[in-house]
Amino acid sequence: MRLAAAAVALAMAVTACAPSATPRTEEGKITLSVWGWGPDANYDKMFAEYEKSHPGIDVDARAFTTATEYDTILSTGLAGDQGPDLAWLRAGANLQPLVEAGRLLPLDTKDVPGLAAYDPNVLSYAKGDKDGKVYGVPFAQQTLQVIYNKKIFADNGITPPKTYDEMISSAEKLKAKGIVPFAFGGKDDWMLPIVASIFGTATWGGNEFLADVKAKRKKFADPRFVEGIDRLNKLKPYFPEDMAGVSYTDAQILFSSGKAAMFPGGLWELNFFGENAKGVELGVFTPPTPEGPGLMPGFTDGSYGVNVKTKHKAEALKFAAWLASKEYGQLFTDTLRTFSAVPGVTPKDPLLSEVSTTFGQHGATYFMNEFAYGNPSSAAVFSKALQEMLLGRVTPRQAAEQLDKSVSGWL
Repeated sequence: MRLAAAAVALAMAVTACAPSATPRTEEGKITLSVWGWGPDANYDKMFAEYEKSHPGIDVDARAFTTATEYDTILSTGLAGDQGPDLAWLRAGANLQPLVEAGRLLPLDTKDVPGLAAYDPNVLSYAKGDKDGKVYGVPFAQQTLQVIYNKKIFADNGITPPKTYDEMISSAEKLKAKGIVPFAFGGKDDWMLPIVASIFGTATWGGNEFLADVKAKRKKFADPRFVEGIDRLNKLKPYFPEDMAGVSYTDAQILFSSGKAAMFPGGLWELNFFGENAKGVELGVFTPPTPEGPGLMPGFTDGSYGVNVKTKHKAEALKFAAWLASKEYGQLFTDTLRTFSAVPGVTPKDPLLSEVSTTFGQHGATYFMNEFAYGNPSSAAVFSKALQEMLLGRVTPRQAAEQLDKSVSGWL
């Protein structure tokens, strides 16, 4: 995703600084290294439960908080001898380069029995496109919605909106009080399709529309899709000033500090805000559209894969089997305040339960995960197109046409 020279330079840097796959551990123990892109403290806590029941194993979780560089770091690690035993893998299209390079161990129900209970649609995001084999244990289900500050809403006589006009009226009221209605910025383009989906999925027709595009009955330049992404332009008055220069982190800080009332984003934000905005009581809602009620998009967010070069294959597979168990699924849901992909797990958190109910009744597929193929990927092309749209350099229709052009190269 960068110029070749930059990629080579980064790869060399990664090789020099990547953590060893076999860190020092107590004598007589086997260390399983696990790489990911999330905070390692939470994983240390969860993996400690496995270590208790498997005293001969030490699980070493290593987090790379620079998630945008993780793909390069992991690819370099798996290509050499310093890679992890297990690693977080991207879902769907972004998994395929590692599969095609032969970096991952195929998994089956003999080694990982829990895979047999997974929803086939969830498991599809951990499969190789060409061979249909499973290469990872899916770990999370994410939903996309608006998170709001309950105190700010109550102090201003606002309730979660039931209609689009009510949402705009509430945003106007907040803006008049000097409160940023929606904490959102256009600097980090990867967030733009997510937010466009939060506000526009119901307008373009959710899964039915995606099925029509896949079957080539419709294109993204369809008026309904164009109208859906144009919602971002119409909501610009309620985003922060100089929105184009506001980063994802800036938006998180605006909401955490109480300067913004709402944050359109993923379910993963609940854990982040729970840790970094402890005084903020959170609520969630699915934004309505001018046409009526909204839809809540969602997607399978990655899986745990096993390095084909692991020196501890039997132990790594045994750990992978635990990662597919209901025990781990419950730990994951309760610790990270997000949905485990393991079937049969019930969230204890009231807010998670509310989201689960809403998604069950009004859920839809996050469109960009279905159209992330290509080189550059259609997701990258459309993210940049939306950024250009918000800067006024292209129209919503032109942004949709850029996505169509990219998709036509591989669909």
